[in-house]
Amino acid sequence: MLYNFPIAGQPDGPPETLRTPSAARQVYLETYGCQMNVSDSEIVASVLQEHGYGLTTDASRADIVLINTCAIRENAEQKVRRRLEYFRARKRKTQGALSIGVLGCMAERLRHKLLEQEQLVDLVAGPDAYRDLPRLLEASYESGQAAINVQLSREETYADIAPVRPNAGGVTAFVSIMRGCDNMCAFCVVPFTRGRERSRPATSILDECQQLIDAGYNEVTLLGQNVNSYRDGNVNFAELLVRVSMLSPTLRIRYSTSHPKDCTDELLHVHWERPNVCNYIHLPVQHGNTQVLRRMRRGYTANHYLGLIDRARTLCPGISLSTDIITGFCDETEAEHQDTLALMEAVRYDHAYMFMYSERPDTYAARKYEDNVPPEVKKRRLTEVITLQNRIALENNRKEVGCTHTVLVEGRSRRSAAQLRGRTDSNKMVVFDRHGAAKGQYVRVRITGCTSATLLGERVPAQRRLATHMREAGTLLTAA
Repeated sequence: MLYNFPIAGQPDGPPETLRTPSAARQVYLETYGCQMNVSDSEIVASVLQEHGYGLTTDASRADIVLINTCAIRENAEQKVRRRLEYFRARKRKTQGALSIGVLGCMAERLRHKLLEQEQLVDLVAGPDAYRDLPRLLEASYESGQAAINVQLSREETYADIAPVRPNAGGVTAFVSIMRGCDNMCAFCVVPFTRGRERSRPATSILDECQQLIDAGYNEVTLLGQNVNSYRDGNVNFAELLVRVSMLSPTLRIRYSTSHPKDCTDELLHVHWERPNVCNYIHLPVQHGNTQVLRRMRRGYTANHYLGLIDRARTLCPGISLSTDIITGFCDETEAEHQDTLALMEAVRYDHAYMFMYSERPDTYAARKYEDNVPPEVKKRRLTEVITLQNRIALENNRKEVGCTHTVLVEGRSRRSAAQLRGRTDSNKMVVFDRHGAAKGQYVRVRITGCTSATLLGERVPAQRRLATHMREAGTLLTAA
């Protein structure tokens, strides 16, 4: 996914350029990949603004272009390469007046190619080098030579940097609680590009969340490669969730991503006991066959995963689940693929992120296995997975028709200024007519129709203002 700066929730109106009084050079920041990359771009923006750089959403006005990259899949890398080639062509037309930099996971992995072989960029900075960006930019500008810092850190969490979220009065925000990953899944390059796990101090997370509440935000998403591994002294992830939830009863809390092997009953109890911890978990299964899961080094079996789903639904009735699924992993047979379809039927996810396997250099799978499932077979299996998930999602959404949900309004509908969009506690997108509602409000919406991806509804008129404890809202709020 691509995000242009501003990134923490797009404003309803046209984007504005952010400037500081000393900003002589304007930076255009473009972000690809996961929510963690979006959070990282907010840190980058903070570092640069603190050192006098301006931030612009108009690439044609930029003196510096920084691309924050993702290396999880080959397709993401190819998109970034095309953008770099485009900006390099622009740089030639301006006779070198434009500086181009690559940040993040792809920068760390492909630094030699990008700098030396292909000469696409002037600067490369890895995920742990964002504090060094002002020095790198100055060094490259003064010398005309490429600048690089891709050193990984065992300590860096950026806990003391206040992210720049340029849309004042935002509704939702990302809060990074940890960095890196120790799981070493066979297909994943993240441990090599982001380093080992390290957790932010709980106090700094709580302070950031309180600042967001004070600024008017109504929802935070706590981010980590595996949030279940979070630990700061005696504070584990379940305890952190409890502490964040107690800051304000009107603050919704989500998180991503949770690893099935570490998802505990203690965490599930928090979902049920704390009303503003959303009744939704993203729980990536990746595959439905135990042998494939072993080849993937996921640390659980298909039966263990299904048992976890049963416990989640027992402890948290009505909980919404989403997942990640990979088709065509090394040596995957047709029977193993059918096991994935069967698991999907058993779990009946509300949402899923589905991909063909893409071999990543230096991973365990690249060293150990052959990427031997033909591309046409991968595509056909992915199509079957997508088709099944779309059917299940539509069937799940049809069951919502007639129900009433509390929706946090995120902004106008993408198709009509007369409609608003927002999410339920269970993370389902709802589109409905405005009828006086506004961005940032909690409103009650009755579901009248649906697609596989979106619920359609009508606002339920409030007869009086009433403080109501709503399980489905995930928060204590004033009905508007």
